Amino acid sequence: MSSPHPGMGAIPIEGGYAFRVWAPNADSVAVVGDFNDWDTGANPLESEGNGNWYGEIAGARHGQEYKLYLTNGEAEFYRIDPRSQAVTNSVGNSILYDHSAFDWHGDEFATPAQHQLVIYETHIGSFVESTDGPADLTDLTGKLGYLKNLGVNAVELMPLMEFAGDYSWGYNPAHIFAVESSYGGPDALKTFIREAHKNGIAVIIDVVYNHFGPSDLSLWQFDGWSENDKGGIYFYQDWRSATPWGDTRPDYGRQEVRDFIIDNARMWLRDYHADGLRLDMTPYMRAVDGFSGDIPDGWSLMHDIGEVVRYEFPGRLAIAEDLHNTPAVTSPEPGGGSMHAQWDSEFVHPVRAALIAADDAQRSIPSVANAITHSYHHAFDRVIYTESHDEVANGSARVTTEVSADNPGGWDAQKRATLGAALVLTAPGMPMIFQGQEFLEDEWFRDTVPLHWDHAWAFRDITQMFRDLISLRRNLYGDCPGLQGPDTDLVCADDESKVVAYTRSTPDGAAALVALNFSNQPVAHQVALDGGLWRVCFNSDARRYSQLFGDYFTPDLDAREGSALIDLGPYSAVIYVRE
Repeated sequence: MSSPHPGMGAIPIEGGYAFRVWAPNADSVAVVGDFNDWDTGANPLESEGNGNWYGEIAGARHGQEYKLYLTNGEAEFYRIDPRSQAVTNSVGNSILYDHSAFDWHGDEFATPAQHQLVIYETHIGSFVESTDGPADLTDLTGKLGYLKNLGVNAVELMPLMEFAGDYSWGYNPAHIFAVESSYGGPDALKTFIREAHKNGIAVIIDVVYNHFGPSDLSLWQFDGWSENDKGGIYFYQDWRSATPWGDTRPDYGRQEVRDFIIDNARMWLRDYHADGLRLDMTPYMRAVDGFSGDIPDGWSLMHDIGEVVRYEFPGRLAIAEDLHNTPAVTSPEPGGGSMHAQWDSEFVHPVRAALIAADDAQRSIPSVANAITHSYHHAFDRVIYTESHDEVANGSARVTTEVSADNPGGWDAQKRATLGAALVLTAPGMPMIFQGQEFLEDEWFRDTVPLHWDHAWAFRDITQMFRDLISLRRNLYGDCPGLQGPDTDLVCADDESKVVAYTRSTPDGAAALVALNFSNQPVAHQVALDGGLWRVCFNSDARRYSQLFGDYFTPDLDAREGSALIDLGPYSAVIYVRE
């Protein structure tokens, strides 16, 4: 045998594949597969003395199926390779895969900067209707023209690590290195990302490191060893194993497990050209129940992942779903999580509460103002939204349905849903919308129910409003650079009139003024404002966005005397730019 090749899992080499697996408690390990007629004695691996087993198999080819055969005492068992790049299904076989075989067409996409991003969160399996199972990545690739026309420049994919069954949200990963087989596997993901990049769209992948499984876990007691009837070498063997999803928290204190997870993060960015990672529920990485039972190794692992993204893939993003209002999550300083951004609970909860409250008196403008001005370290280290997969599932609903369950397409629901969208797309942060939000999808999220694309036609004018807002937020025509500026100043937060207004500005003086009326009556409100003329460039009450809207006329502002009268339609948002 030649000198061992570096790497873990199945490693393409000249004339075949090398294999290396970590199984410190096994008495023997062999590879069986299509290349040796599944003969357990044909290709034994040799111990490298450090818990790893290694061997090379001449003639093994890309696309062939295989498994690992392990013995421990009298026990013998077959395992899916923990680092399988592809599998037949979650309880099937590993598939040999060579990343170099894919043609990227020269892809050299530059991820947009944080102040430029508008994110669209989507679930692959339910994005469009499919007649033979969940939708897949090919179906999603077919909708890239739609997403480009909408104007978003980033798509966040809910988890696509191989999971149990065909239908899932994806937060039950069985094999974290393999792309879900029902979604099309690794080539389908690469094709989607390649084509997304051609359309100017970044791709952020949702990864799950706070637990594995809990079902279809080939990792469970992988080499036959465990303590306290726990999960073995990949998992904690004590109280730290407990999660809401079973005793399946990885052992962040074992270097081999840390490498396993960090290599996985690196793989998505290097081998799949992903533009960022969104780490699912990071509180459960750093605390047993998300609040207490500290796990310092989980915190430091999150930091290490952030550092890999920052320094090995500069320009890419690491985003945490933390939701605990913890500034350290987005701090690159020692002891911080080194994430670029985190989902912001201080925005979504008060804003949704203000939008769906039964009457105007219950809408807290001070809370909305705090949501607008809240920050961690800078204007763009938070993701802001009114709808995500969590907000519109498990008994919760879309904003339109929360407002009016009996008439989610009516005036009240349309007005308040679009008021929230205008706030998301103008406030400081990285704005995110959830699939179908742009055409007022009113079905609560389930992985088995596809979007109602007939809404995209019925509410095409609302979709046009989203396009216009996204265009302004991204400054696509050079007419509204202020919305990408780092500075936000609160101009008005009047709880009596239910008006909130703020400016967004750049260091070179470009500015936009955003005014929102959270009441069902027109409001005229005098505000102190820097001198100058302010031109209306967007009015959400325009009838071009819905035949139900009032087309309330809001004039330009003359603030040369240091103040101006803002005149707003009911439940309306108006954007002005300083001339």
